[in-house]
Amino acid sequence: MNYDLIKAQIIATASEYGGKILLAILVLIIGRIVIGKITSMVSTLMDKRHVDRDVQPFLNSLISVMLNVMLLLSIAGILGIQTTSFVAVLGAASLAVGFALQGSLANFAGGVLILIFKPYRVGDLINAQGFTGVVEAIQIFNTILVTVDNKTIILPNGALSTAPITNISGKGRIRVDMVFAAGSQNGVDAIRSSIRKVTNSCPTALKDVEHDILVTKLTENAIFFDVRVWTLSENYWDTYYYVNEGISKQYSVDNIGAPKPAELSVALKQ
Repeated sequence: MNYDLIKAQIIATASEYGGKILLAILVLIIGRIVIGKITSMVSTLMDKRHVDRDVQPFLNSLISVMLNVMLLLSIAGILGIQTTSFVAVLGAASLAVGFALQGSLANFAGGVLILIFKPYRVGDLINAQGFTGVVEAIQIFNTILVTVDNKTIILPNGALSTAPITNISGKGRIRVDMVFAAGSQNGVDAIRSSIRKVTNSCPTALKDVEHDILVTKLTENAIFFDVRVWTLSENYWDTYYYVNEGISKQYSVDNIGAPKPAELSVALKQ
């Protein structure tokens, strides 16, 4: 065995690649330190911007993975490894996966946007995609609504992030709008007084605001009132049903007569 030849090959290899290996190790160490600093800064920035804590770990992990992939590609380039083919194959694979999962990716992106910008929160009453309900959970791919009749509705976040949403609970207070009718023979003041008794006695109606009881339509047989009662968002349905039932009972107590069904049908068409 020619030890001199082997020694010469080792020296030649070390001379050719030794500097590259040392540089690659140095870049790896410095790169890891820089990545740690960047992820720490991003985490601090998200805390200051009050980004949801449920999404912060995911975003940190995503940023860290992306930066580490870039670091590894840089190190491979320093060592002389051809990364062009590798990047091309990775890009093609990513494109194929992206097409296969484009619906899920859209929902995922929508979930991240919802968690960051918070158009609604857990516990809010919202109307979206034709459904009205209380937000039970905001997941990465879906938002879970519970309707008034206790049905669970699962809505994809991709659609929610790009379509109009009515956040009924957004301001904390909400106005419950209702329409009631009574026979015109009763008189406006008598009907309004009867309705006022119900709105004043409603336990979920706010006491520091005036509730509107407005004549909205007069016909030969009926008087129509817009009744607008202010309440807290979470008490919307309790207020709605209380006032509806209460007015029916109060009409009976106050002898407020309703239009005959046939007459009311004609009045509504006018």
